[in-house]
Amino acid sequence: MIPLSPKQLASVILLFLAIFSPVFAADKKPNILFILTDDQRWDAIGLGGSKHLKTPNMDRLGREGVYFRNAFCTTSLCSPSRASILSGLYAHAHGVTNNFAEYPAGFKSFPIVLQSQGYDTAYFGKWHMGEENDEPRPGFNWFVTHKGQGKYFDTEFNINGTKREVVKGYYTTVVTDMAEEWLNRPRDGKPWCMMIGHKAPHSFYFPEPKYEKSFENVRVSYPETAFMLEDKPNWIKQRLYTWHGIYGPLFDWRKKFPDDSPEAVKDFEAMTRAYWGTLLSVDDSIGRLYRLLQQQGELDNTIIVFMSDNGILNGEHGMVDKRTSHEPSIRIVQVVRFPGLTPVDQPKAIDQQVLTVDIAPSLLELCGAPALPGIHGKSWKKLVQEGDDSWRKRWLYHYNYEKQFPYTPNVRSVRTESWKYTRYPHGDGSADRHPGELYNIEFDPEERHNLVANPKYSGVVNEMKLELVKAMAEVGLNESNDKMPLDEGIKSELPDQKIR
Repeated sequence: MIPLSPKQLASVILLFLAIFSPVFAADKKPNILFILTDDQRWDAIGLGGSKHLKTPNMDRLGREGVYFRNAFCTTSLCSPSRASILSGLYAHAHGVTNNFAEYPAGFKSFPIVLQSQGYDTAYFGKWHMGEENDEPRPGFNWFVTHKGQGKYFDTEFNINGTKREVVKGYYTTVVTDMAEEWLNRPRDGKPWCMMIGHKAPHSFYFPEPKYEKSFENVRVSYPETAFMLEDKPNWIKQRLYTWHGIYGPLFDWRKKFPDDSPEAVKDFEAMTRAYWGTLLSVDDSIGRLYRLLQQQGELDNTIIVFMSDNGILNGEHGMVDKRTSHEPSIRIVQVVRFPGLTPVDQPKAIDQQVLTVDIAPSLLELCGAPALPGIHGKSWKKLVQEGDDSWRKRWLYHYNYEKQFPYTPNVRSVRTESWKYTRYPHGDGSADRHPGELYNIEFDPEERHNLVANPKYSGVVNEMKLELVKAMAEVGLNESNDKMPLDEGIKSELPDQKIR
């Protein structure tokens, strides 16, 4: 065998790399950076049309990837929604129907599947399934969380089950520091999946000091729909003076309540400004992580998902908080950046309705991992890349009355691309005691006019009642197996301090 000169050897190596590098690159599994906010409305992002809140880093993900204009949660409540994101299942199937239940032992999740496929997995921040449990959960090699809601400043974290430590600093910055540290660890070429659960912008809203006055010159009034309640069910009017109404304490921003005076809007204004302020720090966090991935050469091989667990009402229909099936409560932020899904120079905006239950199957397909069997969600990979004529045209939203937060009835709602119909079952099989709601979402997206009692739309009501039955059946529900608590009515007492 004739020995090769250094120059000839170098040529052979370059030829080898030219031939085989594309194969190796194609076989390389993508990483996942999953960033979850808490109670971020669909329009609390520049891409969503926010007039005052500027979010350049959130927007960049959508402008270099996919912006899902019509993304929704299937239950507008933290724990049920998070369990649906992990499992691809509706709340009645995974069993996390309130904010105190654990993610069920033995239930698979997309991180569990990825871990079994050799992914290095980590979770930092608010987990919020199991109020008093801060121990590591299945599916993660590294897990850092806390009990309950956590605090905007100086939260006590459980560091991977080894110690509990109060970490000084602002929550958003602290979890980002932890995430950066983990991303800088060597992992011998293994793909990774890291999830970050932000506290922001969940109440009570406390912006980072540098952002406390960012919106002090912005005037904020009650939404016009706060006073358009004539055709709404009576429970919405009863809610006005409660913990979840605009004349109530507004998550402690109003100290003397109830207050329905015109001057009391100043408290609503202060609350809204603080809500926006918390999101400025989240935008900073996204920018930091984006730049780190660039520096590491991992940016374009990383699926970056940025989304919220549910929306929130901010004065619409006289309400604050979530839980109801009205648009601000159920619409969420969802953007995905991954050149393997769509090239950076060919961003897309998707108008079809995607749900929290679609996240798990979509990520697993993008990673070439085994699918979760028997789930309700559907991968949107084909929808994004080719279009999908079989994509859903209707879907079910549901919520169960909570004794701890007695301000919202049982909710069963169906949304199509043009209409939304909602009924409020009593929970004992008897006739509904609250009138329903019907909105033409296509022409009345702010849900100003409830058409359910208008004789002109009686045919639409009947059609939508059938659509609701079909949407329930598609996720395995019917009148006989749809279990829910008894609606004990709207109450005025404040919730326990420990669970607010």
